[in-house]
Amino acid sequence: MKLLVDKINSAIGTILIVTDGDKLCALDFADYEPRMLKLLQRRYGSFDLQYVKNSQSFSSKIQAYFDGDRTSFNHIPISIGGTPFQQQVWLALQTIPWGKTISYTELAARIGKPTACRAVGMANSLNPIALVLPCHRVIGANAALTGYAGGLERKRWLLNHEDCELKQN
Repeated sequence: MKLLVDKINSAIGTILIVTDGDKLCALDFADYEPRMLKLLQRRYGSFDLQYVKNSQSFSSKIQAYFDGDRTSFNHIPISIGGTPFQQQVWLALQTIPWGKTISYTELAARIGKPTACRAVGMANSLNPIALVLPCHRVIGANAALTGYAGGLERKRWLLNHEDCELKQN
């Protein structure tokens, strides 16, 4: 299997964008590349990465997000893999609007599994497509920033970028 990868610079570090040629299948930060590669290997087995520029214009759309475009992710086709439960959680992330946050408990309730907030948190931590599937918009029940595979400082930056009101610690 051949996967296409591009890198773009952003205010919060280098972003890796991986496609299967048609759909976005991974988006992560360069300093978390080993984690991303492990998730891709779990999903695809063996694969080859080919470096390309702006495959399917995905890199331009990711850059547009950093430039403040609230709709740049609306028409990016995705391929997420994962278990049916993970897919349910990851797709529910797309229903959280720009500028809003929800708790893990709220996300669990949204998918019809109100007692599965820990499982939702675990699925969130394995989200293969950061930003586009906005797991950064999920916060703790007490409105505190908790867990983000890209680091809490990046999560804080992303939420500030999206004009989310954050609890002051």
